[in-house]
Amino acid sequence: MLKSIDPLLSADLLWVLAAMGHGDDLALVDANHPAERIARATPSGRLIRLPGIPVERAARAILSVLPVDDFEPHPLRRMEVVGDPTAIPPPQRAVQALLGPGEALHGIGRFAFYEAAQRAFAVVQAGDPRPYGCFLIRKGVIAG
Repeated sequence: MLKSIDPLLSADLLWVLAAMGHGDDLALVDANHPAERIARATPSGRLIRLPGIPVERAARAILSVLPVDDFEPHPLRRMEVVGDPTAIPPPQRAVQALLGPGEALHGIGRFAFYEAAQRAFAVVQAGDPRPYGCFLIRKGVIAG
């Protein structure tokens, strides 16, 4: 255990978050996502599993230490619901509630999400069985 660090942030997950550079994406996905295949295609090849953890709990832990890119117009993206791109399912509402005012989740289509996730630095798979709990988070910088 580390003081003031969310215990959900394992050594492997902290390594991934620290190793990411400015502009790198992290794919945070639900249990339904083809995470193993997608993770193998990422630059790091890393898949971090968080069994039994709801996606919003994983997002809260990650966002507690990861700066979000404020140079990017859409640093927080979500997978759109197939056939209803404006729908915001419960996992997406829960993650949206964690974000500050003015921060919104930009929607991208399912297959565009898969392609973007393959370019992410790594994949974190929450054990959340609810569909559409898939997000891309772009890392920003900490101004010194």
